[in-house]
Amino acid sequence: MENDTYTFVSGTSPLLVSMPHIGTNVPKDISSSFTKHAVPLPDTDWHVDKLYNFLGALGANRIQANLSRYVIDLNRPSDGAPLYPGQSETQLCPLKIFTEENIYLTGQEPSQMDIAKRTTSYWAPYHQKLRQELNRIKEEFGYALLWDAHSITSIVPKFFEGKLPDLNIGTANNTTCPKNISEKILSIGTQSDYSTVSNGRFKGGYITRNYGDPDNQIYAVQMETALSAYMDDGAPYAFNEVKADKLRPVLQEMMQIFQSNFS
Repeated sequence: MENDTYTFVSGTSPLLVSMPHIGTNVPKDISSSFTKHAVPLPDTDWHVDKLYNFLGALGANRIQANLSRYVIDLNRPSDGAPLYPGQSETQLCPLKIFTEENIYLTGQEPSQMDIAKRTTSYWAPYHQKLRQELNRIKEEFGYALLWDAHSITSIVPKFFEGKLPDLNIGTANNTTCPKNISEKILSIGTQSDYSTVSNGRFKGGYITRNYGDPDNQIYAVQMETALSAYMDDGAPYAFNEVKADKLRPVLQEMMQIFQSNFS
């Protein structure tokens, strides 16, 4: 199922995988106001769908964004409230790319009316579908599992010092998934060739925090993967099948552990 905002692929398991930042479509009336820095969409979660090419084997349901995060950030609350108070972060309709260049030409930034329209037209449908599927899954299985899949360039001074670990697990300090399960997921990473942390710089964005509700049998994990672990970490953002093939078994085992502890 596909529309302007998202593509949804139905699965057979209680696992739903969300990919809110892989979209690269931008309506023409918005792209015409972009600066040269924003046109290549450098902050996209590049090739996350290719990296997770094993989801069919897990029976996973999948929802992925079609629109760029520069149009509207689906992993931010619709009221624009901060997720990391006191730290640098992006907005619901971001104005700057991660390297601090402007997204919009001077005087062509989105107005409050523009933001409200985008929220209604683009943000709301993704979240309505996400909630609908989690409710459906819970009704069928008695619980639902949400894996929010992201990636980011490994060096972004705007957000963190030095180089980001390869695999960054976020459970909002174990409030969206039981600690014993997140520790099992973490152990798979720490025993692999990939540097792995839990609830470090990235603790889970709006999707993880809003939908993860263990008291209601909905469990959520965010995975932020450094681009350097599976592709070229910079323009032209080429996918590296050799790197990806090495990383996939680690991610797949993490997700299988996530599933097996509730089945």
